[in-house]
Amino acid sequence: MSNIKIIKPRVARETQDLQTLSKEELIARIQKLESHVTQLRNLLNPKLTSNKQGNKPGSKVFDHKKYAKRHVLLQVAYVGWDYAGFVVQEHTEKTIEAELFKALEKTRLVESRETSNYHRCGRTDKGVSSFGQAVSLDLRSNLSEGKGVFVPDGHQAKVGNTDEIAYVGILNKVLPPEIRVVAWAPVNKTLSARFDCRQRTYHYYFPMANLDIQSMKVAAQYLIGEHDFRNFCKMDVGNGVIKFHRRIIDIQIEAIDNSANSYSMIRLELKGQAFLWHQVRCIVAILFLVGQGKEEVKIIQELLDVESNPRKPQYGMASEVPLNLFSCTYSDEDCQWIYDAETFQYVISGYQMLWTENIVKATMLREMLDSLEKLAGIKIENQLKGLVHGIEPKTYLPLMKRQKCESLEERINAYAKRQRIEVTETKNASA
Repeated sequence: MSNIKIIKPRVARETQDLQTLSKEELIARIQKLESHVTQLRNLLNPKLTSNKQGNKPGSKVFDHKKYAKRHVLLQVAYVGWDYAGFVVQEHTEKTIEAELFKALEKTRLVESRETSNYHRCGRTDKGVSSFGQAVSLDLRSNLSEGKGVFVPDGHQAKVGNTDEIAYVGILNKVLPPEIRVVAWAPVNKTLSARFDCRQRTYHYYFPMANLDIQSMKVAAQYLIGEHDFRNFCKMDVGNGVIKFHRRIIDIQIEAIDNSANSYSMIRLELKGQAFLWHQVRCIVAILFLVGQGKEEVKIIQELLDVESNPRKPQYGMASEVPLNLFSCTYSDEDCQWIYDAETFQYVISGYQMLWTENIVKATMLREMLDSLEKLAGIKIENQLKGLVHGIEPKTYLPLMKRQKCESLEERINAYAKRQRIEVTETKNASA
């Protein structure tokens, strides 16, 4: 690592590049950035401002300046299987974040995303679910004082009110059935859902199949503590991620039900302060190989030894469908979640409908499988097929003998080369 010279902040690199550009090149760069900003604004505000909150022609425009604001945390649960991920994306509106802000604007709890002081705790990918995603933002408030309440310049507070807006109930009435707000908490104005989170807990669910769960438990213990996890993630050098040390606080693998057959469901619980891109799914994929007897327990130690093994062997990640960001934890002093019985009844009832739909399908398939196995007189323990991406080879090739990905140094050099080419092309285009 001592020979790497490109570990400079991206802003510093860009500033240095800009100083070498001519006036015409700078104008072209500014025009390009302005076009990109306009594109992003259109993404966040796809409709005209006058109509984005559903105002009918001739109706009175809602005046946010008649209210104070309150900085809060929201606990957001969602079944993400049919969504393109949590974060807003340019090519689709089918994201959790997009639906959340539609609801926030429709209920007039925020005027716009840009003015909401918004932070998210986790960036869950396509197909990933959550029970405890947390977001922090400024919402409209009925109060004039209290934790997190403030009056922006030009605003006026509702004096004399003692009841806060029923944030959770209002939002759940307009959110899609897969997405629910479970609780809210008033917090100090400086608290960030992302940067002040003390612990993130992920759950991953899978059938026992033919797995040796005990071997997986032994292997998992080597992951606990602070390590360089570059061989257990997808490197994101393009976004400035060049350090891969993370600390896993605990990892547990336990049966969910009391049955002991290949259809029994297992839960892997992984706790840490922060995680790398695809880190959990890579960890699960390797533990599956250990549980299937294809790799020894020591493979975990070998992959964590980045001095001896700086290049990640190629392997398929575990599926995103069983992954759940189950909780985001904050200090009790910072955050006291507020729950209410009416919300629980509404959320439980809605998720019971989703559970019924899926358990009926699972039960039907299980009965068909039982009948097939009786007719064939055999037991097939192939339930894991489909939970790991990639084509399963006929002959298994051990991880450490497989083709390796680029090392961190090679990725950084490749990225730097691409940046130099882009700058050269920009100069030539404006010449």
